[in-house]
Amino acid sequence: MCIFYLVAFLFGLTAEQCSSELIEDSSQSFMERMHTGKTSFIYFGNHVNPTIKLFMEQLEMSADALEDYGISVVKVNCSKDAIENYCTGEKLMTKAHLFRGSEVLRSFDIDTVFDVNAIVSHVLFSVLFNEVHYVHTPAELLRVERAAKQNSDIVVGHIPVLGLPEHRALMEAAFVYGTKYQFVQTTGSLVLKHMGVAESSSSQARLWFLHCKGVSSQSDPCPSVPMRKPLKTINIHTFLQLMEAPLVTEAEVDPSEVDVVHIHLSVPVLFLFSHAQTQHLDRATAQTLSLQLRGEVGVVLISRESPNVKTPLKYNAAYRLPQEDVKYLTLNSAEEVMKLFKEELLQEHKIEDEEGDEEQWSDLDILDDEVSESVYRDRDHMPDLESVTELTSDTFQTTVTQNDITVVLFYFKWDAVCKAFIQSYIEVADALEGVSGVELAAVDCGELTDICSDQNITSFPTIMIYRPMVAAQPYRGMLGTKSLHTFILLSLVFSPSHLSSSAEVTSFLEGDLYSKHVDLSAVRVLGLFSSLQDTGVTSFEEAARLLRGETILGLFANKEAEQWVEGLSVNLPALLVSRGPGVPYEVYSIPSSSPTDQVSLIKRVELDHFPELTVENLPWYLELGKPLLLLFIGKEDSTESTKSLAEIKRPLSSGQLDSFLPCWIHLGRTPVGRSVLEKYLGFVPPLPALVISKLRTGGEVFLFPPERPLMAKNILQWIHDVENGQEQPAGLIPDGKWGPPVPFFDFLAIMDQEAPTYAAQKGPKMKNGGREGNRQQRPNQKQTPHPSPNPQAPRQHSEL
Repeated sequence: MCIFYLVAFLFGLTAEQCSSELIEDSSQSFMERMHTGKTSFIYFGNHVNPTIKLFMEQLEMSADALEDYGISVVKVNCSKDAIENYCTGEKLMTKAHLFRGSEVLRSFDIDTVFDVNAIVSHVLFSVLFNEVHYVHTPAELLRVERAAKQNSDIVVGHIPVLGLPEHRALMEAAFVYGTKYQFVQTTGSLVLKHMGVAESSSSQARLWFLHCKGVSSQSDPCPSVPMRKPLKTINIHTFLQLMEAPLVTEAEVDPSEVDVVHIHLSVPVLFLFSHAQTQHLDRATAQTLSLQLRGEVGVVLISRESPNVKTPLKYNAAYRLPQEDVKYLTLNSAEEVMKLFKEELLQEHKIEDEEGDEEQWSDLDILDDEVSESVYRDRDHMPDLESVTELTSDTFQTTVTQNDITVVLFYFKWDAVCKAFIQSYIEVADALEGVSGVELAAVDCGELTDICSDQNITSFPTIMIYRPMVAAQPYRGMLGTKSLHTFILLSLVFSPSHLSSSAEVTSFLEGDLYSKHVDLSAVRVLGLFSSLQDTGVTSFEEAARLLRGETILGLFANKEAEQWVEGLSVNLPALLVSRGPGVPYEVYSIPSSSPTDQVSLIKRVELDHFPELTVENLPWYLELGKPLLLLFIGKEDSTESTKSLAEIKRPLSSGQLDSFLPCWIHLGRTPVGRSVLEKYLGFVPPLPALVISKLRTGGEVFLFPPERPLMAKNILQWIHDVENGQEQPAGLIPDGKWGPPVPFFDFLAIMDQEAPTYAAQKGPKMKNGGREGNRQQRPNQKQTPHPSPNPQAPRQHSEL
């Protein structure tokens, strides 16, 4: 039976090679199956949509692969046979279940087992759950090593993404060789670092063989050998055979007549010649070289004393590459041997990498990139621009001067990003239909080059906001429906609002003024000056103009402004920030600065103290440069999530978390958060999960112990232990670019090249899409309850 599994492992039997098919169970056959005690992978469904149809095709292909391992793949048509507990509920159609007899070993979302490789790898891993150790940290791997010493050798596989062909290859190897070796699987970057792999290579699947069986001392490490070829089925089999081969084979015939396992496995062989007078030294040299080349090159030591050796004495070494004849040479040192084989092996690996690249480029049509997917989907379809005014050279000037606001999209019909965005632009136009004073228009720069040249448009798509008698304002927000819609509505608010009394200030801060815009922006920022002649008023007004559409700004230039900051360690000019009714105001000093400096200042003071991180706001929070105290939640309204959020707010309000940026990610609203969490730790722990991410100090990530209650006092104690080095990191953030899947999908780089003025105004860019560089010190910040012109009113404040 073991030989049968090995054959299936090596040749990867497919549906075309076998006649087995997906089994369809009735209610009766399903109940009979439950009593057999055998393992079955079963999908329950009642109708087929396009997504389910694709899954069913992959499920049928997996039936043949899993049959080789004694696992049946079954479907149940719930329309014919409504099996209790499995053919009901909202999860019907989206779940598949792995049974052993009547026991459910594990249930899978069908988007997890998305193809035959994912099905086979996940099913085998579940079947082998008690045999294949899953480790997250070096400490866990060392525990496995201690238990294996003198008992068995270990095979360690690093799989960066579960469900891919590399994961399947590892699980099939574990099924075949699991009784001979202890298999270990990891996805964490910490284990990679422990094995001596640079973080920049963490995205590559890898395999190591740990020789623990011959290690008797618990203090001695298990010698490890990396498999340097891609993690494929045949490469794993070859590698494991090489690990069983002798380090050095001794022979008494010419190299051309030597028969060793390496030749049959298509592995290069190094031949060294030994003399009687230097036999001890020759064996030591051969041993040293074999250790350095183990897993890649076989080493054979040939005795010159044998009459069967006819090789001329002028040669002291030879080598044989797969499918080639023996080549003889004279070497002067072990370094020359290493250089020779490293060059040959590098060339071999280069060929394999090129083949892999060809496979990657052949799969470009299925890359998971939103822009490319959108363009491909709509490649033969140009959206109807009926709700958008298409401008010409004759109508452009008239249109942009006759409305309170004219929004103009400059685009190319053939440009990828333009085509992806046009549908969103049309949706915004439809949503604003009936809003007086606003018109959305478009200019095709492929046809009307004169307009685009006159307006100095050099990147596409570009959105400009035009108002009569005012310089045009570029829109620099996210290219999405919601962001643009919000920006246009906020652009209708005159900025800054000039306030003439303390009563108007209170109305502005409380949201009574512009109350209809509370849903668009709960934050209001007020500039306080003693008079309109004060230094900084002009800069503040210009900053307000630049921020129109992004922030609701007010200006109170009056001698009463002194009373709003009285008793605080902040002098005029100052900023007063309101985050909504019932929330204490915050006061910041305004340094004498340029409009662009004030723009940066206002954007910073708008940031929340306990923000929900999103794709849009993340760069601004990263710019603060603080370690993240980051809570991942699945459902904001669940009891656990609500309690966790409240427990973090308690020490936050007392200033005990000032050295961190407390924040949270809702994985439902920001699905990329799950990928972030998995990147941090190598796995997704139960939610809610609290981590500390030290982005600026080595990229260490610490996970709050899941077994401890997520309470304020426990959180503070855990933070104290982390800061004092008493907690071990649970993960490391790779120190490398988070680049696009392939070079020509690097839209962020393209946008940066096309819009350098935007990058300059917004601040220095960060290599991973955020921002970094020289940062201004955060201004002095104070918090105060709603201030009153009464100087005796109590004011509480604390440092952020």
